[in-house]
Amino acid sequence: MSVERQLFSGAARHEALRRLLLAQDGSTTRTCSAMCGLPVQVMLHHQHRTTDVPRTVAEQLGGTSWLERVTSLVAGGQVLMDNLSYTRLDAVPDWFLRGLDEGAAPIGHLLARLFVQRQPIESEPALEAGLWKVVGLPDARASRAYRIVTPEGPLMLIFEVFRGGLVPQAEPVLG
Repeated sequence: MSVERQLFSGAARHEALRRLLLAQDGSTTRTCSAMCGLPVQVMLHHQHRTTDVPRTVAEQLGGTSWLERVTSLVAGGQVLMDNLSYTRLDAVPDWFLRGLDEGAAPIGHLLARLFVQRQPIESEPALEAGLWKVVGLPDARASRAYRIVTPEGPLMLIFEVFRGGLVPQAEPVLG
């Protein structure tokens, strides 16, 4: 699938939208789909089980093995956002892990079946580098990190960046 990836707009007229996206606490997949008015597809770049994670992941989630996943949400040939997630393997329900292993479902759709809370966390360069080395185009202004917590404890850590595909394109001025 060929897609275009752009930095999130730095234009002052898009500042409120950037702040809103970084502050929203629901499904980013549903938000992206509603904003662009198109179905959103998941582009899976890589997914593997690992015991080697950035310090923040181990500190925030606990556990000894995780599922690392890098995805992009795309619509209309544009990247809407890029995501790096770590899922604590000893804390995840089997059906949830099966859904991730299939690679087609957005995490938000799977999380909808769980009682979860999103907790913002401080990111760190080692975590961010895991996303940038796969998708490129670093953008600290439009990035955030948070963990997903269930009543049983921490489940996931997500680092995500919103992309220019979410910014409404200016209508051409006809003379």
